[in-house]
Amino acid sequence: MATRFEIVLHGENPVALRAAGEEALDEIDRLEAQLSLYRPTSEISHVNARAARESVRVSPPVFRLLEHARQLAIETDGAFDITVAPLVRCWGFMGGTGQMPDANAIEDARRRVGMQHVELEPKSFTVRFARDGMMIDLGAIGKGYALERAVELLNDAGVHSALLHGGTSTVHAIGTQPDGSPWTIAIERPRLDPGDDAHLLAQVPLTNEAMSVSAVWGRSFEAGGKTYGHVIDARTGHPTEAALLSAIVLPSATETDALSTALLTLGVGGLPKIVGLRPGARGLVVDRSGSQLKIASAGIACAARDDRRS
Repeated sequence: MATRFEIVLHGENPVALRAAGEEALDEIDRLEAQLSLYRPTSEISHVNARAARESVRVSPPVFRLLEHARQLAIETDGAFDITVAPLVRCWGFMGGTGQMPDANAIEDARRRVGMQHVELEPKSFTVRFARDGMMIDLGAIGKGYALERAVELLNDAGVHSALLHGGTSTVHAIGTQPDGSPWTIAIERPRLDPGDDAHLLAQVPLTNEAMSVSAVWGRSFEAGGKTYGHVIDARTGHPTEAALLSAIVLPSATETDALSTALLTLGVGGLPKIVGLRPGARGLVVDRSGSQLKIASAGIACAARDDRRS
């Protein structure tokens, strides 16, 4: 997951809170070792190394996560797809800052992508790839899954007020703040130019909910006067250009992590589809329209500015 996880806990017993927090962080570390394709001993690395030649057994929790990822791929029509790794590597974002591939390399990588080529056998908890060179990358769902598992441990420990944060993209709130108010998370407005000042896009209240934010900045490179981000659309084989930023709020951090990526890939027009997948979902997506921002939201109030709304 290659990110920093932080936890804020409130309660009357600091010793018990510290113990619960350490257990939650230990669980996140354990899942990192289990799910990361960058760890050669992880279950996912074993799958990537062998599944094109033979069926590979994984633990039941990992198998259920792969089934969940497959269902999300179906529901989003492939806008979310954990088999995108060959394209991520092709574009130079697997451990790097990106590079422009040639058209033949992109097409070759595209032939190795698609959840329809992943065979999951529930009786034996095995995974098999139908094509050589396929790889699974849980980077767009693993962080949320780890946070959700950590929240389950904290709930079991009797923690009623907490905020868990994974990097700059996923946050999960347990209960409310000590004063009874929701946890409030700020989203920064995308900057159209590097010299722009920072402005608030939205303040999102969370109570027993998770929120994930996906954006095209971060790992990126420029070529021919154009910026290419690290979020690859598995359907086209190219970095997504549909939106600058997306956010999804749901009770499940696993799902917000995946669905914010899908929404970024689908863009403004995909907001009704994504929020319609789950009851009570809230969402926000921002794109560029000339020199202004085009903002679409469902259940998330945005800070007032002159930018276009849809």
